[in-house]
Amino acid sequence: MSIEVKNVNRRFGNFAALDDVSLEVQTGELLALLGPSGSGKTTLLRVIAGLETVDSGQVLFHGEDATSQHVRDRRVGFVFQHYALFRHLSIFENVAFGLRVRPKANRPGEAEIRRKVMELLELVQLDWLADRYPHQLSGGQRQRIALARALAVEPRVLLLDEPFGALDAKVRKELRTWLRRLHDEMHITSVFVTHDQDEALEVSDRVVVMNEGRIQQIGTPQEVYDHPVNAFVYQFLGNVNLFHGRVDEGTALIGPAGLPVPAHGETTVGQAIAAYARPHDIELIRPRQGELGISARVEHLLAVGPIVRVDLRPDDSDAPIHAEIPRDQAARLALVAGDRVLVRPRQVRVFAA
Repeated sequence: MSIEVKNVNRRFGNFAALDDVSLEVQTGELLALLGPSGSGKTTLLRVIAGLETVDSGQVLFHGEDATSQHVRDRRVGFVFQHYALFRHLSIFENVAFGLRVRPKANRPGEAEIRRKVMELLELVQLDWLADRYPHQLSGGQRQRIALARALAVEPRVLLLDEPFGALDAKVRKELRTWLRRLHDEMHITSVFVTHDQDEALEVSDRVVVMNEGRIQQIGTPQEVYDHPVNAFVYQFLGNVNLFHGRVDEGTALIGPAGLPVPAHGETTVGQAIAAYARPHDIELIRPRQGELGISARVEHLLAVGPIVRVDLRPDDSDAPIHAEIPRDQAARLALVAGDRVLVRPRQVRVFAA
C-alpha cells in the first residue's frame, strides 16, 4: 500500500504545523519522520492516519484520495508512545479488541479470533503472556503487545508515534532491532515518528528530516548522514563541531590560523562560511614546526569503549571542539589535560554562513 501526501498545509492559529508538505511512501517501505519537537512530524503522521484534518492538500492511499475518509475507513494501525493498553483486559483481550468491535457482519468467529490473536502473540514472541494483564508486563513487552493489537485488524498501513520513547536506552535498542526484523518479515507499509537520530538511521529504509513544518531532506540513512543538503540536517544528525571562516579561491579557510579545507558547492571569494566536522573526523597531532592546524588545549578526556572523547578549547575561541579518537591513537599521543595539540578536521562540510 503506497501513501502519497500532496501539498498538505495545516495551521493551528498562526502556527504552521505543516507548510506545503509533499511526500511519497513506497509500498512495503519503513519510513522514519525525524525532527525536533514542533517540527510537524507527529501532525503529519496524524494527517496520514485521519486523526487530523488538513487546511489544504491531499492524502492518497494507493492512488485513491483518502483526504476526507474517516479514520476507520483508512484501515491504519496506530501504535502510540505510551502503549494505550486497556488495563482491565488481559493481554489476549487487548489484542482481540479490534476484532471484537467490528460490525457483526464482518466480525470473525470466536475460534478465528483465538487463532489470529495467538498467531500475533507468537509473532511478537509473547504468546506465553496471553493471560496476564498490562501491569504485569515490562515496558518493552507492553509496546510489543500494542504493536500486536495494531496488526490484529490487518491494517493496510502501520503508523507508529515515538514507539520507543518511554523506554530506557537498552530496551529501545533491542526493540529497534526487533522492529526491523519484524518489518522485513511482514513488509507492511510503515511510517514511524522519532526525534532519536540513531533510531531513524538504524531502523528505516528512508529518512524524512523535518523542521518548522517543512521537509528538509528525504533519503536513505546513508544519504542524509553523508550528504546533508543544509546546515540544519548536518547539525541534527549527530554531534558536530562548527568552525567559522571565509572562502579564498575555491578553498575555505577556517579557524584563527586559516586552515585550508575544500569548499564544496556554490561559494564566492570572500564569502563567510560555516564549516562542520563530526567528532570522529577530527585529527589531533602534537604541535610541530611547519604543521598546520588549529591550536587548542586539552580540557578533558573520557574513555568510552574503543574510543576516547577529547574536549578541547581553541586558543582564540570560546567555542569548544569535541574529538573522538581510537584508544590506540590516544595511547600513542599520551594526552593529558592541559596538553596543547593541533586540531585538523579530516572531513568537512561547508555551508554559507
